[in-house]
Amino acid sequence: MADASADVQIRTLRPGDDPDAQLDLSERAFGPGSEGDRDRRVRSLSRHIAAGRYLGAFADGHPAGGAAIQDMRQWWLGRPVPMAGVSSVTVAPEYRGRGIGRMLMTVLLDEIAARGYPLSALFPATMPLYRSLGWELAGARDTVVIPARSLLRLVPPDARPPEAGTVPATGLRRAGPGDADAVVALLGRVHEAARDCGPITWDTDSAADWLADPGLYAYLAEDGFLAYRWQRGNRDLYAERAEAISARTARALWTQLGSHASIAEKVYARTGPASAFWWLTRERDADIAHRSRWMLRVVDAPAAIAARGFPAATSLTVPLRITDETRPANSGRWRLTVAGGAGTLDPLGPDAPAGPAGTAGTAGPASTADPANPAVPAVTLGARGLAALYAGTPLVTLRQAGLAAGGTAADDAALDAAFAATSYMLDAF
Repeated sequence: MADASADVQIRTLRPGDDPDAQLDLSERAFGPGSEGDRDRRVRSLSRHIAAGRYLGAFADGHPAGGAAIQDMRQWWLGRPVPMAGVSSVTVAPEYRGRGIGRMLMTVLLDEIAARGYPLSALFPATMPLYRSLGWELAGARDTVVIPARSLLRLVPPDARPPEAGTVPATGLRRAGPGDADAVVALLGRVHEAARDCGPITWDTDSAADWLADPGLYAYLAEDGFLAYRWQRGNRDLYAERAEAISARTARALWTQLGSHASIAEKVYARTGPASAFWWLTRERDADIAHRSRWMLRVVDAPAAIAARGFPAATSLTVPLRITDETRPANSGRWRLTVAGGAGTLDPLGPDAPAGPAGTAGTAGPASTADPANPAVPAVTLGARGLAALYAGTPLVTLRQAGLAAGGTAADDAALDAAFAATSYMLDAF
């Protein structure tokens, strides 16, 4: 890594670097955690340093900041896309205001691109810095709260189709670190079957570390996974996962949580907006207890489009004009094509001023528009607008927020159909 300025250096941490210095930065920035949490952070930091995925900022030779790259897969309409999660972004209080955070994130973005990740995501403590480098709000991570008694008797199904190949309600078995591969694969199957947009799956080592937590109670089924812990003096449950493919297993997971109602008053759960549990409780008892927002960055536009899933019935060709100052390889005129559930982004050559108004895109094969013609007005997006579009933000919202311009109403309808999504996450990092 090159020097970011005359007195600030950004470089990859090496095994010989002092991990305690980075942990000290984290505690000064975010506060100290419990002893068990510190042990977990030491293990995580050691893994990142060994893999060359932790950058440190040094001012006048002293540790001044750091940031980690998490190796993840993010699911987009049921397809896994390699994604670099950005975490542990810290700047020592005494070095704030010197632009070190921006230097660190600029070098980090270059490193993410060099490693071949099409996407990056993060949970922001503050947004201006990340927005200035092309990250934008993409979705939410919700924690819901449910009175435990509401899960004692679930709403019976209207229909009872045969469910060949699924497990009965008694098919849950305890899971531990040795099941990390199976858990990661199972959660991938869940997100693929649900055509989810936004959730991530971890690398196996991180999953094993999570499953090794003695306070976590995990259960694995043929097509489902449950993980929860006790909190607030054993009066509440916190369900970190209750994910299933079949109706039978979904009921089994939520029934097991409800079986604690004689002790637990409430069940807090990380779950998505379309989780079956919203339709399983008899009363309108559940509510969102906490919501945090996460941001997305399209690092390699053609690769990100090629990796994403799209609705199989959607067919379109739309010209885009992208301006991305931080990742100039994304800039220029492009032809976006979606057909058969797949997308491509092909370069159209040098940018040109928009010509006379005309039909810029097609919602189907009947259109005669030629996106390669510079006279055809293209939908214009910056890096932030591209990220928000990728995550399913409607064009009308992007236009109102100043993140999109140009193109036609037909373009907007076609792009909304292609990228439609309610993006969410279950994990924080």
